[in-house]
Amino acid sequence: TARLWRLLGLDEVRLQINTLGSPESRARHRARLIAYFESHVEELDADAARRLHSNPLRILDSKNPALQPLLEAAPRLFDDLDGVSLKHFEDLQGLLRAAGVAYSINPRLVRGLDYYNATVFEWMIPGLGAQDTVCGGGRYDSLIELLGGKPAPGCGFAMGIERLLAALREKSGVAVSEPPDAYLAHQGAGAIQAALQTAERLRDAGWRTILHCGQGTLKAQLRKADQSGARFAIIIGEDEISAGAVSVKPLRGQGNQTTVSLSGAIDLLKQGQTCTT
Repeated sequence: TARLWRLLGLDEVRLQINTLGSPESRARHRARLIAYFESHVEELDADAARRLHSNPLRILDSKNPALQPLLEAAPRLFDDLDGVSLKHFEDLQGLLRAAGVAYSINPRLVRGLDYYNATVFEWMIPGLGAQDTVCGGGRYDSLIELLGGKPAPGCGFAMGIERLLAALREKSGVAVSEPPDAYLAHQGAGAIQAALQTAERLRDAGWRTILHCGQGTLKAQLRKADQSGARFAIIIGEDEISAGAVSVKPLRGQGNQTTVSLSGAIDLLKQGQTCTT
């Protein structure tokens, strides 16, 4: 993810890390956290009160300004970590420093699902308001075992694509919404499989391609194709599948719909404005 921000030129993205330790560490911390919040139950909002016994860690992640003094004084998970968990977290920080990745430790950074353990992280973009987390994840070494499989370590992340696009739009000179070259519409039995393969062939040839998802009449799909700003609609129906061809309908400027081979469709795209990917 750090490499992705560099490729996109998003220098302002900031990394926050924390550790949830081992299940035993969390169990100790959970008991202390519940006791603490129970002694201040009259100060909790409705959401925090609902989570008090089911998921008290999530209370620490509350954005309610009225709760912040209470959360600042809450028991810290760091105080319940065992030696192995602390060593793991120190090693992680050493790896980040060696890779030149700046970070800050946020002891209130948590995850709402019990199978997370050890490292958790979030990438934040200042200026996006309350929804400033663009990417977050962590380790979940017990997940596969909980699902019935053999124990296996795991890690991963999820990314908010809309938030990422919003950040890119804020960055001067970054184009993120160039119209596609082709919009693939499909109709009839077997058409979706042919459309999937055709879309990949067009992308391999360097053309920005949108594949219509779901169903809909051909008329409705062509309306979406026009709204997308695409230069061409590529149509695949039962007739095209039988002929091993595709139909190409120009959506901008002059030209008539024609049925050609896939290589012929690529040639027609080349007749328009050159695409760079």
